[in-house]
Amino acid sequence: MNKATFALTAIAAVTFAQNVSAFQKGDWVIRAGFASVVPDESSSNIVVGSDLGVNVGVESNTQLALNLAYFITDKVNVEVLAATPFKHDVNFGVSDPLGTGDQLGEVTHLPPTVTVNYFFADSASKFQPYVGAGLNYTLFFDEDFTSANQSAGLSDLSLDNSFGIAAQIGADYMFSDEWFLNGSIRWIDIDTEASFQLGGAAGSVDSIEIDPWVYSITIGYRF
Repeated sequence: MNKATFALTAIAAVTFAQNVSAFQKGDWVIRAGFASVVPDESSSNIVVGSDLGVNVGVESNTQLALNLAYFITDKVNVEVLAATPFKHDVNFGVSDPLGTGDQLGEVTHLPPTVTVNYFFADSASKFQPYVGAGLNYTLFFDEDFTSANQSAGLSDLSLDNSFGIAAQIGADYMFSDEWFLNGSIRWIDIDTEASFQLGGAAGSVDSIEIDPWVYSITIGYRF
């Protein structure tokens, strides 16, 4: 590489570095990508008149993710997490008491979450790590038993909506003043109860702690 080429390369690198700045008060940020909800679940046993001695488990699911954030200072933003609805298989925890297969049914939910995030890095860094905490409200809908369980007499599955705390760690890497890559890990407190009917008898699962880890990778744009 000759001196002229080296000088031009150095100037271009410096210019690019100068054109990339960290977030500032008043910035709006939108991110889109994928999020995977991985439950760290536990539950009480299924009760229909008496304790059946079997609990339930909830499987993972991945969906499109979207979040919007506004910087109230250079270091702090308020972020709203949204996504396409997550759909989870619900399984018998250990054994199938009805002889209908391991899967009990499936539920769909939306987990809108608001967090306040604090950014650590200075304004010259392209790498912008942060931590955050906030609140979540999870709405459950389209709760259904499998056809085999419906044939066995199960019906009217319903899960209560949940309100709880949320926490996250994440980081943005700036490619330019506008575009960046984001990765984050969230923990969300989601606790619910289930009710249903079995051959006309009322049944319930009084405590289902889903408490998922949410892993997301997104592309972001600042405006």
